[in-house]
Amino acid sequence: MTTPSSVTGMLEVFDVQPAGPGRFRGFSDGGERAVVDGTQLLAQSIVAVAKQLPNKAIRSAHAIFGRAVQVDLPVEFAVDVVNDGRSFAVAVVAVEQGGRRCATVTVLADTPTPDVIRHHADRPDIAPPAESNPSPMPMIGRELRLVDVLDVNSPDEVGPPELHAWLHYDPIPRRDDLAKALLAHFTGHLSISATMRAHAGIGTSQAHLTVSTAPMTVTVAFHEPVGWDGWLLYSHDSTQVGAGMSYVRGQVHTEDGRLIASFTQEGMIRPLRTTDTAVAATARL
Repeated sequence: MTTPSSVTGMLEVFDVQPAGPGRFRGFSDGGERAVVDGTQLLAQSIVAVAKQLPNKAIRSAHAIFGRAVQVDLPVEFAVDVVNDGRSFAVAVVAVEQGGRRCATVTVLADTPTPDVIRHHADRPDIAPPAESNPSPMPMIGRELRLVDVLDVNSPDEVGPPELHAWLHYDPIPRRDDLAKALLAHFTGHLSISATMRAHAGIGTSQAHLTVSTAPMTVTVAFHEPVGWDGWLLYSHDSTQVGAGMSYVRGQVHTEDGRLIASFTQEGMIRPLRTTDTAVAATARL
């Protein structure tokens, strides 16, 4: 019997442990799936680099996902520190399983400094959490509400290629690296759904059944400081889809209006090949 996913459990998953010089080891929580969400690997890589560079703060991470990672096997994170200067550091993480590289994550870290100038994009003027629609996305301690969308998976709900999602986490981590890992984890969850929303007759419920979908890259930038209380707003804007790929840009605002992260995702949306039907939907990337 599968143990239900929880925020507390995911934070334990993100908190990878040392496994030798420049190496860390982690485990996975795939929920009902046999493969790991790419953004779990992104989150774990952020923590690995934070532990490798304890005197720096993580500012951005760019992940490319190339091969599926199995839930029931450990994952290795090899951290190569390219540069560690007084102001900035760069590290490249090779995410490996069974001796094969499955993803590559490039991370920028820095020493925070006082502002010279400051501004940020305003939070979208949308319905608050209390007026938004609860959406079932099973994880104990995480509540998801969607603005003006009843069923994010439905091919019958058509609207602009955008999604606004309110998220509430319990607990909210106070450790900087875990807070950033948790922020990064959700950046890949609704981007393909935002893209599909503009096209009648196509929806996330068809993913891995009649349409082949997968996040291929995710980039997230953290805007200091990242602490929050209450709800977070993830705003997704799909600016292009075609030739089998979609591009989505997004922002993460706090309930009181601070912009604490921005992200982009490149996603695959392609016809399901006949050879794909031999692979269980839960085991596809």
